[in-house]
Amino acid sequence: MKLASVFPAPPSTTASVGLLVLRVVAGAAFMLHGWSKIQNPFGWMGPEASVPGVFQALAALSEFGGGLAWILGALVPLASLGIFFTMAVATHFHAVIKGDPFVGHTGSYEIALLYLALAVAMMTVGPGKFSVDALLRKKLVKE
Repeated sequence: MKLASVFPAPPSTTASVGLLVLRVVAGAAFMLHGWSKIQNPFGWMGPEASVPGVFQALAALSEFGGGLAWILGALVPLASLGIFFTMAVATHFHAVIKGDPFVGHTGSYEIALLYLALAVAMMTVGPGKFSVDALLRKKLVKE
């Protein structure tokens, strides 16, 4: 397996502009969501949390680090995988455990599911031409 195959071939310029906008907006949102968590990565859920600290830290890293990776377009498939798992847990928590509706005023699983879908798109389509990944791929394909 060639290393270049890890980075998906970028789509057209027009599609890449759309992906850039999605990456920057969603990445910024993730960094903001993850900022407070990354300040206390092993205990951001509080002392009564049933979730082990290592999983809290993985979620904090996925949100903050994954958001930064999306903005830069760097290691997007890996960052998207972390975001995917974090949002799958969040969707399950809100939809199944809490029984929140898809859309609601006091709680819902809408945003977690939307971010999960974005992660799937980023894993399968890639970050587009305007990304660190595209630069790395171009360099690796030449070698």
